[in-house]
Order: sequence, then structure tokens, then C-alpha cells
Amino acid sequence: MEQISQNSSNLTHLDNQGQAQMVDVSHKTSTVRQAVAAASVRMSSETFATIQAGNAPKGDVLGTARLAGIMAAKQTSNLIPLCHPLPLHKVEVQIEPDSQLPGYQITALVKTKAETGVEMEALTAVSVAALTLYDMAKALEKSISIELIHLVSKSGGKSGDYQSE
Repeated sequence: MEQISQNSSNLTHLDNQGQAQMVDVSHKTSTVRQAVAAASVRMSSETFATIQAGNAPKGDVLGTARLAGIMAAKQTSNLIPLCHPLPLHKVEVQIEPDSQLPGYQITALVKTKAETGVEMEALTAVSVAALTLYDMAKALEKSISIELIHLVSKSGGKSGDYQSE
């Protein structure tokens, strides 16, 4: 246990006993923070064409997925145990067709003015948008794959800015 106690002082999500804890951010200053995340959804050319034509059996695949992503960002702290509930000032989810995949590129931009960042909210938004796209199109194809969920960029906060390569 002593090993954990020594290391846990460097790990903000662990207490002195090595137990998971929510980080105390009350001493931090509220600053504007923004994060962008992305994901890809790959499918057959036939499924892609059906969605693009608006002929999917469940209806508006892309609109439903976009709204699900926005709603998911707002629920992140209910889904991920150590995330802080944050006042989100902007959540934007875009789903763009990519005929080269074939499939869709999903991006989410989340912005707040708070004591902690919104990376998890952006990642949750693209993840749930991708899952919803799958759910809306699974009657057409079960082998749709969700790929490359990642943080594209973040700004604000003590750790500074980040941009993926």
C-alpha cells in the first residue's frame, strides 16, 4: 500500500489509499475551454448509398445521430464516473459523408467556461453519434465499423493547448 500512496500524490484521480476520486477543481479559475473530437464510421457502398439517398428503414439516420451526439455530450458526467458536470455553452456535431471510406466522418466541438476541460464531452459526443448511426443503419448492414475515435484538439486550461498530428 505504501507504493500506491507514494505514486498517488502524482495521480490526481487517486486518493492517498489509491482509491479513485473526483478531482477537486474548486481552486481553479474558470476559463474558456474547447475540445474537438472525431470518429469514422465505415460501411459498404450499398449502405452508404442508401443512407445518402434518405432511404434507411429507421428514417433520418444522420439527423438522429447528430442529435444523439449533442445529447450525449450533455450527459457525460452521468456516464463516466469521475467527470465533473459542466455547463456546456456550445455543442456542435457534424456528420460528413466520405465516399472514400465509404461512410461518415463525425466531429464534435464542445465549449465551456469552467474549471476543467471538455475533452470527455467531445469524445462522448462522437462516440454516441457513431453508435446511433450504427443503430439506425444496422437493418441494412451488421458489419458497419466505428473507427478512430480520438481527440483532435483542445484549448484552455493549465495543461495548455493540444493538437493531434
